[in-house]
Amino acid sequence: MRRDSNRSGTSFRAIFLGIIFVVAVCFVVSYAELVIRYIQIGFLQFPPVVIGIFFFLVLGNGLLQKFLKRFQFSHQEMMTIYCMMLVASMISSRGLMEKLIPALIAVNYYANEANAWSEIFFPHIKPWLVPFDPGKGEMQKVSMGFYEKMEEWQSIPWDKWAVPLFVWGGLVIIVFFGFMCLASLLRRQWVDNEKLSFPFAQLPLEFVNGTNPDGLFRNRLTWIGFAIPAIIFTLNGIHGIIPAVPGVSLSTTLNRYFTEKPFNSIAYTPLYFSFAAVGFFYLLPTQLLFSLWIFFWLTRVQDVIAAIFSMRISTMPLYPTHSFIGYQIAGAYMVLVFYLLYVSLPYLKKVFGSVFRREKLDDSNELMPYSMAFWGLIISFVLTIAWCYMAGITLWFAAFEVLIYMFFVAIVMARSTAEGGLLMTETSFRPVDLYSMVLPKVTLGGSTLTVLSMFDAVFTRDQRGLILTGFLDSLKITDGVNMKRRSLLLILTTGILVALISAGVIHLWLPYNRGALNMYSYAYWGNPLWGFLDNAAAVERSGGQFVDWSMFGFFTLGIVITIGLVVMRTLFWWWPFHPLGYALSASWTMIVFWFPVFVAWGIKYPLMRYGGLKQYQKFRPFFLGMVFGEFGIAVLWTIVSWAAGIPAPSFPWP
Repeated sequence: MRRDSNRSGTSFRAIFLGIIFVVAVCFVVSYAELVIRYIQIGFLQFPPVVIGIFFFLVLGNGLLQKFLKRFQFSHQEMMTIYCMMLVASMISSRGLMEKLIPALIAVNYYANEANAWSEIFFPHIKPWLVPFDPGKGEMQKVSMGFYEKMEEWQSIPWDKWAVPLFVWGGLVIIVFFGFMCLASLLRRQWVDNEKLSFPFAQLPLEFVNGTNPDGLFRNRLTWIGFAIPAIIFTLNGIHGIIPAVPGVSLSTTLNRYFTEKPFNSIAYTPLYFSFAAVGFFYLLPTQLLFSLWIFFWLTRVQDVIAAIFSMRISTMPLYPTHSFIGYQIAGAYMVLVFYLLYVSLPYLKKVFGSVFRREKLDDSNELMPYSMAFWGLIISFVLTIAWCYMAGITLWFAAFEVLIYMFFVAIVMARSTAEGGLLMTETSFRPVDLYSMVLPKVTLGGSTLTVLSMFDAVFTRDQRGLILTGFLDSLKITDGVNMKRRSLLLILTTGILVALISAGVIHLWLPYNRGALNMYSYAYWGNPLWGFLDNAAAVERSGGQFVDWSMFGFFTLGIVITIGLVVMRTLFWWWPFHPLGYALSASWTMIVFWFPVFVAWGIKYPLMRYGGLKQYQKFRPFFLGMVFGEFGIAVLWTIVSWAAGIPAPSFPWP
């Protein structure tokens, strides 16, 4: 209690500077990811743009400490700026705007006589949901200007976008508030009781102490680790400009080596090498590292077994894995959340007792009082369901959709960062996939499936940039700088509101002035269209009328396997297989990062076995140096590419 009473808040000058950097982050992320395209600098749960900018801020603050000490920022003030940049990066990237803006306009531009989307979908779209008029057919001016670039004499049709952005923005604020309440309720259990490592909070905390005599920046190994990715990505950037300069390839595809049956049935398996990812995974327990890569390869073994027995292998809708694996993972999510709930029962009983005035539980230094967090979460859940219902989703399915999204998918994704340190949050199923394994999708009706095509594109299909993880990491960071958690309410709220406005303006200004067809394909003619492509047959009633009951069998298998993993891990401390590794095994996250996980495990396992904790601590600065070396050079290349108009190297976080 004494430590809490001595905690400090922040300052208005820090919030003011944070607002400036929020706007800067929104522009840098949007330009890098949508225009340059080769540098996806903001969509990771630990965004490169944030740690890169924060690195230079810390160095600048060190100069203030040396020459103008009275203007120096405190650790709490520095973390205020960091947390505001963190939520801004997520909002301006894959966490929201890269999915929201295109999802409202793409269906109009890509509707044509061949796909008949104007007849299939437009009658089910409420006019206040989109910037075009659903009653006037495809290829309207508002979408043509967006995709093909405005003429010089034209202006952005802000009036067309005002209502739908206000409506969807209201939903976003409701959902984000729900996640803020959820983070407030989870913090004490995950941080104080279970003592999860929160790897993404460690590096910024090291930064603020980095200039101390024994700090990170004073360690020679840090700068050796920094130099390796800095040199390699500098060479790769120069190679893109001057091909005679040699470059270093950091990716390949293993499928080209598996050409014979049954191995050619293995799902897409690339090999990416990221120094930053290896650095982060070095911070994780060896058992978890082992589980992550071994379960990933067990999915590939299942592909081979399925081919040997001539199974009909279908692909999970909108995900890069096979259906019989994707449904196992869905079962794993269900068990994992109930297990986390079971482990948290003693704490949750105290929380409920505090909410209903039966027990006193000190929440004075939580993000918000427990009663506010509990009822706020309930209200957010109900309002989100009500919004979906008014938009056209049937009430019961709206409840199911929001329940799975907020309390199963989001919690497992948050756990994957807090405990697993995974740089991306990606699942392998949508709520509608759970429905379609027991009932034909066509029974949902055209209105529900049409709105789901947009809602899933914005919220449930791609979980990268999930803001819940940013809230939890920010709460963990407050402990490291002895900062009042309650002060984060103002900090995060300000960062979110400024980012919503800034990113919204930028994400309209860029395509209308450059043409979305010339920008990042995933954002403009990938993610916003896949839901419509997947649901078209069911809405038209030409497909989606049958159920493959074998998928329910694989869902049940996933439940059984995860229960077994949970029981063994509970009974035997030496049990090497972590249920989280199984739940994440089929995700795009592990497809991208399985090799860095394997490398980190291959380094850390013998190091811990033969050198112990002392050797682990000795080399820790080297691996942290690789993290901000890769992320820092990514920020520099973004600035150079924008200023000089030259191509930037690609970075291994697709």
